[in-house]
Amino acid sequence: MPAETITLETDRRGIATLTLSRPDRHNAMNAAMIAELAEAAAALPESGARAVVLTGAGRSFSAGADLGWMREQMQATRDERMAGARALAGMLRALDELPLPLIGRINGQAFGGGIGLIAVCDVAIAAADARFGLTETRLGLIPATISPYVVARLTPPRAREVFFSGRLFGAEEAVRLGLVAEAVPAEELDAAVERQVAPCLATAPGAVAEGKALVRALSPPIDDALIERTAEALADRWETDEAKAGIAAFFDKRPPPWAAG
Repeated sequence: MPAETITLETDRRGIATLTLSRPDRHNAMNAAMIAELAEAAAALPESGARAVVLTGAGRSFSAGADLGWMREQMQATRDERMAGARALAGMLRALDELPLPLIGRINGQAFGGGIGLIAVCDVAIAAADARFGLTETRLGLIPATISPYVVARLTPPRAREVFFSGRLFGAEEAVRLGLVAEAVPAEELDAAVERQVAPCLATAPGAVAEGKALVRALSPPIDDALIERTAEALADRWETDEAKAGIAAFFDKRPPPWAAG
């Protein structure tokens, strides 16, 4: 069955472009997109692709969670929330463990879960006018399931600068934090991504896969226990009075009770 929320195209060189394709929703993630990204990650190793470029359609990379998905979470049971959190965590893990180079082409804004998608890329290049933010705490939530990848990418000291403040930051700061490797004018984005892609065509696929696996083995483990802990943390937070008040205020387009001024 054709995918509804993503596209996957591979050029004659074997460079696959995986595009988040909900431009009218700023490529916000819903259950369908999470499932389709996981399916793509499972299929890519056997596709003959040499490298993968992850990007967004339209003006945004990904605005994070879809509003409809958030409404569903407000009414969901504990088991349903855990299932949703596990699905998101599993998709991120599948992309993180992809045995191919994964290069982020960050064409526009990335918030919340969109930051998680950037963090699982091996390298990411951003348009200079892109904006970023881990905005969950503004809603009374926390960046839970994305946290192992975001903290690993930024390092704990740098993560503390943006992980819970909810503030927005630009591409230059994203470079300083280590979230992206380079920020370039939008018209130069494709050329900058190509500079990352081209060397992959001279590498041995098996060596690349084993090299990526070795990096993971030498890094703090992101194992089943940690992923389950993050899923529980997200489900727990959804059940708090703060989260209920924050989400309700968001949909009512009014400030949450803790907002100053």
